[in-house]
Amino acid sequence: MIHSSNRGSVIEASRPDVGPSSPAPLNMNHYANKKSAAESMLDVALLMANASQLKAVLEQGTHFNFYTPIITLISISLCLQVAVGVLLIFIARWNLNDEQKQQRLNMMENLATSLVFIIVVVNVFITAFGVHRPNRGD
Repeated sequence: MIHSSNRGSVIEASRPDVGPSSPAPLNMNHYANKKSAAESMLDVALLMANASQLKAVLEQGTHFNFYTPIITLISISLCLQVAVGVLLIFIARWNLNDEQKQQRLNMMENLATSLVFIIVVVNVFITAFGVHRPNRGD
C-alpha cells in the first residue's frame, strides 16, 4: 500500500485507477431510481394515449368494425400499464444496495420489462386495427 500525504487517505498500489482525481463510484440505487422514474413517465404517456384511444372507440360506437377487439386490447393494455406502474413504485422505493432485496428487485425488474414488452405488442395490434377519431363535420 502507498500512503499519500493526506491524513487517513490510502491508495492501493494494485489499483492505479483509484485516486483523488477519480470520479465517485456509480450509485446503483440512484441509477435504478432514475431509470424507474423514466419508465414511469413513459408509462403515464402511454396510459394517456390508450385512454384517448378508448374514448375515440367509444365515441364511434358499436358500428366500428373492430369495436370488441379494440376495446379488449385497450383494456388489457391499460390494466398491464397500471400493474407496471405499481411495480415501478415498489422498485423505486426499495434500496438496491441492500443485498437481501437485490434478488427480489432483479425479479421485479425482469417482470416489469416483460410486461412492458407485452404492452408494446398489444399496442402494435391496437395501432394495426386503426383507432380513428370520428369526423365532427359529418
